[in-house]
Amino acid sequence: MSESGITMKASDLQRYKSLLLAKRDLLLAEFDTRIVAPPASVPEGDLLDQARADAEADLQISLRQSDNEILREIEGALVRMNRGTFGECEVCKKPLSKARLEAVPWTRVCRECKEQSA
Repeated sequence: MSESGITMKASDLQRYKSLLLAKRDLLLAEFDTRIVAPPASVPEGDLLDQARADAEADLQISLRQSDNEILREIEGALVRMNRGTFGECEVCKKPLSKARLEAVPWTRVCRECKEQSA
């Protein structure tokens, strides 16, 4: 039982931990293979080619930023597991649904609180 009184089966906790670690490993592997294309600062090709290169570079940067955010959230979820607060909404303190944790195991808030903050 966690400090807040929310209980989670050890098997469920282990499953979520496995999901988190698998996603973390996948993101880290992608970092090793993803090459951020530099913007077309040196004119090569026509203007359309340069615009495509710039757009591709922007997309790669955006993807990397999103991946970094997810990695931070995963690390936070692993810390919450160690503290015994994993699976608890940080806003309303109610248990997170299994469906939400299956979809986004690094989530910190329940669907209702997420919708209210949006």
